[in-house]
Amino acid sequence: MTPGAEGLLRALAPQVLGTVARRCGDFDAAEDAVQEALLAAARHWPRDGTPDSPRAWLVRAALRRVTDQVRSDRARRLREESAALREPAPAEVPGQDDSLALLFLCCHPSLTPPSAVALTLRAVGGLTTAEIARAFLVPEATMAQRVSRAKQRIRASGAPFRMPAPDERPQRLRSVLHVLYLMFNEGYTAASGPGLHRVDLADEAVRLARLLHRALPGDAEAAGLLALMLLTGARRAARTGPDGLPVPLAEQDRSLWDRAAVAEGTALLSAAIARGAVGAYQVQAAVAALHDRAPRAEDTDWPQIHALYGLLERLTGNPVVTLNRAVAAGMAHGPAAGLAVLDGLGGRLAGHHRLDAVRAHLLEAAGDTGGAAAHYAAAAARATNLPEKRHLTLRAARLRDRA
Repeated sequence: MTPGAEGLLRALAPQVLGTVARRCGDFDAAEDAVQEALLAAARHWPRDGTPDSPRAWLVRAALRRVTDQVRSDRARRLREESAALREPAPAEVPGQDDSLALLFLCCHPSLTPPSAVALTLRAVGGLTTAEIARAFLVPEATMAQRVSRAKQRIRASGAPFRMPAPDERPQRLRSVLHVLYLMFNEGYTAASGPGLHRVDLADEAVRLARLLHRALPGDAEAAGLLALMLLTGARRAARTGPDGLPVPLAEQDRSLWDRAAVAEGTALLSAAIARGAVGAYQVQAAVAALHDRAPRAEDTDWPQIHALYGLLERLTGNPVVTLNRAVAAGMAHGPAAGLAVLDGLGGRLAGHHRLDAVRAHLLEAAGDTGGAAAHYAAAAARATNLPEKRHLTLRAARLRDRA
């Protein structure tokens, strides 16, 4: 099958799954049927040609399979009596796109974030269980259990297949945004494993964020999240060297940054901020935009970034934000100011490798070579991403050689 046809099937998969799930009311049965329909398309379309309405073809094929499953299973006899399943599939499939309802269902608040990410990639992203397992470096059987438990929890919650009611939508939208944010972050800097990036995860998060923004163009935080992904992801080509090790932001070749993505992200951010209330994703996007606008590292507006992290800290109370504010304080007002911010963290990030890495960076800037080397080594010992671990180990070794 050609790459174009594969891309078409991946784009259509969530739309078809949403339609079939809405019609039959059984998420598991709908997902199985859609997977069979996609396999049938992969077999028949290269030989017979792509149908005039690929989406309608897939919906009809999936609905036929749901009907067959119902008829072959006595335990589902009551479902077989349902008019939606007994009647033949209509020649014309409604044009409604249920992808967004499917995304909201997969990000149900009853799910843990890892389960919601896995289910979203499976149902909306069209990834196979094996692909998701490889992305998260777990056995396929483990990921299959995680996805299965997520679907069981959604079924037990009794959540209907529809967009949330207006009074539920703000909370549910927060869950969706958070899941997409986690998915992008894991793809941009993997928590563990042999590579710094997981490109497929990051790209899928951007695709889903675009889907959400198109469906909710007036939501400033949906626009802010997409802007953040574009402005951050624009630096991906410069983030690793030929050896695969991370290249710090100040040392990156900025000519490798994706200027089209920067321009798109900046435009999205400007439009979102103009709408009024500013949320956490917009603030993070504003920080990313300040980095991207600087022609050279020394041109970065660190005082403004420091102020934005202060605002973000008040909005979220997240200790990782405080960690980033410490870096900005060190760059804007000197390493002693950054170290003072770290001291205010107390034990909230104890054991996190980034706490040691930031302290090492600030101590190095302050001229404390021995202290910096010790903290780089401690950060390396705690890091689980192999390129990061090697990078931190090398920095510690260089400082020890210099001491």
